[in-house]
Amino acid sequence: MTVLLGLEPAELASLIGSPEYRAMQVFQWFYQRNAQDFSAMTNLPRELREYLNANFTATLPQIVKAEHSRDGTTKYAMQAGNDLIEAVHMPDERRDTLCISSQAGCAFGCKFCVTARMNLRRNLTAGEIVGQVLLALKDRGKPQRLNIVFMGMGEPLHNYDAVMKAFRIMSHPRGLGISPRRITLSTVGLIPALHRLKSEPSIPNIAVSLNAPNDTLRDELMPINRTYPIEKLIETLKELPVKQRQRITFEYVLLKGVNDSPESAKQLVRATQAIACKINLIPLNPDPHLPYGRPDEKTIETFAKILADGGRTVAVRRSRGPDISAACGQLGTQYIDPKLVPAGL
Repeated sequence: MTVLLGLEPAELASLIGSPEYRAMQVFQWFYQRNAQDFSAMTNLPRELREYLNANFTATLPQIVKAEHSRDGTTKYAMQAGNDLIEAVHMPDERRDTLCISSQAGCAFGCKFCVTARMNLRRNLTAGEIVGQVLLALKDRGKPQRLNIVFMGMGEPLHNYDAVMKAFRIMSHPRGLGISPRRITLSTVGLIPALHRLKSEPSIPNIAVSLNAPNDTLRDELMPINRTYPIEKLIETLKELPVKQRQRITFEYVLLKGVNDSPESAKQLVRATQAIACKINLIPLNPDPHLPYGRPDEKTIETFAKILADGGRTVAVRRSRGPDISAACGQLGTQYIDPKLVPAGL
């Protein structure tokens, strides 16, 4: 059975052999009404519904476990094919945020991220990516305001085509109808893929996982930097078609005694001076699989003040769901081979 979930209207029309307006009706049933049963699509001719039922499917991934944090966060473990992936729902007074995955595992080996210890199992399809949103909406109901962040398992730009297709479906006015300004993609800084974004008619907000103020330290923490160093990354980011009043966000995971010194903060001010940006500080969410600790509050406060005094817009991200391993950098903990726990931990 051919899976229709994750296809855009023109693709649907071509595949099911119907006019585009019929394909658009199917598209709206999938994403506006969150219905995957063709029999329920009552504005389609009976013959078309029967044809769809006989030849196609719109099956979502399946929630196999939902864990609930003391702070209201919910982490979903979802079965996608033979793989388990995770997504995290974070409610707030002004908006809900859904953190979704783009890959099962990750290939980039960042030393402070649990998911990296899984290695890459496979890319997710656009249907599996959008399916995480549909499942969460089925479980939680559609909030008045929803932000989507590609900050779960995997490197989104390493799965460029599927991620951008999912983005177009989520932002399509007859799809999920989520404004591109409320969708954020986090990347380690894959420069060839960033160049591809320049030709897109619409792109999500871009957040770059920086995590070090100089190449020597970033080489150690993030192997990708040996190929695409900081200066080259900044020059590429300056060329992106960022809309007026929007800025690139740099994410900086604070690791105790590694990248959290006042000198590191001063270097970070200098490293980012060539671009209009916001810096999100993320104190490490400790995990037994990681060889790093979380800085104390005084260190975090001092680091943030140096950035602010240097003219940077800075925010310290509050951890959500650390008690269920749902916080930033913790996804995939339960799927790691115990032999991969660092020595001495």
